[in-house]
Amino acid sequence: MVKKDSYSSEQITVLEGLEPVRKRPGMYIGGTGIEGLHHLVWELVDNGIDEALAGYANEVSVVILADGGIKVTDNGRGIPTDIHPKTGKSTVETVLTVLHAGGKFGGGGYKVSGGLHGVGSSVVNGLSKHLIVTVFREGKIYQQEYKAGIPQADLKVIGKTDKTGTEIVFYADDSIFESVKFNYATILDRLRHAAYLTKGVKTKIVNEETGENYGFYFEGGIQSYVKHLNVGKEPVDEDIFYVDKTVKDTQVEISLQYTDAYTEIVRSFANNVLNPDGGTHLTGFRSALTRVINDYARKTGLLKEKEENLSGEDTREGLTAIILVKLPDPQFEGQTKNKLGNPEVRGYVEQVMNEYFNYYLEEHPGVARKIVGKALLAARARKAARAARENILRKGILDGASLPGKLADCSSKNPADSELYLVEGDSAGGSAKSGRDSKTQAILPLRGKVLNVERARLDKMLANNELLSLIKALGVGIEESFDIRSLRYDRIIIMTDADVDGSHISTLLMTFFFRYMKEVIDGGHLYLAKPPLFELVKSGKKNSVFIYDEAELDVVLDDIIAKRKSEGTTINTTDDRYRQAGFIEQKRYKGLGEMDAEQLFETTMNPEKRVLIQVKVDDAEKADAVFNKLMGTEVELRKNFIQANAKFVKDLDI
Repeated sequence: MVKKDSYSSEQITVLEGLEPVRKRPGMYIGGTGIEGLHHLVWELVDNGIDEALAGYANEVSVVILADGGIKVTDNGRGIPTDIHPKTGKSTVETVLTVLHAGGKFGGGGYKVSGGLHGVGSSVVNGLSKHLIVTVFREGKIYQQEYKAGIPQADLKVIGKTDKTGTEIVFYADDSIFESVKFNYATILDRLRHAAYLTKGVKTKIVNEETGENYGFYFEGGIQSYVKHLNVGKEPVDEDIFYVDKTVKDTQVEISLQYTDAYTEIVRSFANNVLNPDGGTHLTGFRSALTRVINDYARKTGLLKEKEENLSGEDTREGLTAIILVKLPDPQFEGQTKNKLGNPEVRGYVEQVMNEYFNYYLEEHPGVARKIVGKALLAARARKAARAARENILRKGILDGASLPGKLADCSSKNPADSELYLVEGDSAGGSAKSGRDSKTQAILPLRGKVLNVERARLDKMLANNELLSLIKALGVGIEESFDIRSLRYDRIIIMTDADVDGSHISTLLMTFFFRYMKEVIDGGHLYLAKPPLFELVKSGKKNSVFIYDEAELDVVLDDIIAKRKSEGTTINTTDDRYRQAGFIEQKRYKGLGEMDAEQLFETTMNPEKRVLIQVKVDDAEKADAVFNKLMGTEVELRKNFIQANAKFVKDLDI
């Protein structure tokens, strides 16, 4: 139900001016790349969501305009239009031109807010070459236009209306941003999350250029979110736990479900803001979850008297959970809001979980037994993994005293200068060893396909020779003993054939790093080598030209043919295009082993010429879903993924 309440200039607090925004945009939106550009949209969407959190709105929409602009609309109260007592300007102009002017600083505009900093609208205005604000309020339509943050005229009434809300159209300044092209899929994902986290709110996106449009509305809120995250996984039970309770002035909302996966997915939010590093709400949740499951297991005899308690790690295997707290004065550690710091919130979350998750287990004994049974299996696997790890440590396999026998290490002992190539097969490994720069380049050949860790626990992984050699070569340990500071190489480069098997091996290795050594990816240490697909051969070996993809081949041949024509060379148009370009042969490489050591180094390993693709995880949630689709047990999901993406495949070697 949308509430009605007073919202006027008295609730708008003014702290300081707007001048720094255009000079130092990075201080306010993190940068001027694609992420900073989309941050402008998030600021305005969050303002609409704040109206919804306060109970005054139930719709937020984004339109990517055909002319490159963005329109963000909500049906909240509308920005106040009266004259602000401190600035002498309309409150609309104050909000859009004065930094830190907003209803989120204790003036009574909002009890709960995700925006918090109150710089959103003014920053968007300051970084736009053109902005138009339209306010629907008190039966009138108000409008004002800005250029580079400067009002072109006073706020004026342009019509009558029976609705309320705010609409802002802006055009990002192309003299500030590297690109001003907005991404439909990126905005779509953000609006989906906003709808999940704000139960009963409709979010919508329209792309005028392509005609795409999509809307979201989740009556189930974070229950729907949990269901979405578990697509493709086998739930322990279809029932999803959910609780929504207010303790003092803090609303605690939690939803969870267990699946057959070996990893956990837990997302914690404060006032709809994701906290990647967790905080007091996550600590309270984990503590209560472990306690309640152990108490239930003891009480029902599922955990025997002589057996040790289940660990937190055991109780969270296969868990998918969303923790959402809404509080009036959130304290975050750092400006990025990565971690919630309010100490009282831990107690509130513990209190709610202790009481209501205990009720849930009591009222759903079948589900409870399955949850405890899964945790007991995880505990046994953990003990087996610990025994395997201790056995390995006892033999000195992971202590760094000796390196894998098949590792051809580099002579440099400085990690910053060193790189490790993970090479598919002994044949390519032999070429790589012969052709490498032995001072800085280490080679680890991998025989066959490594273990799919998406379907195996740690004890199975430690029994796999290829993965054990990799762990040992990296020097960082695994799980409890993992320490990124011990990484022996600054770059780990996966080098496989350009065929289906090579792609599979790359995916298996990336799955391993994502699941067990994500810090290696986050630190920017993991790369994919891109070997050439084609060699354009001239009479002398040194005159060959190597091409890395189909598109590049076409461009290179077109350019050379055009140049030969301009020089007066006679071109036989019936010849193959590589002959028209003056080459005697066009080779297509399917495997690294087809190149000799010198060619492999010059094309794929020479730092001055090679092409490396850095592996990044911009969206852990999406990455988790993709690895689950590609490497999980659901064949139908994998089939659908392949069918949906087949149109993007140019060359397929079977």
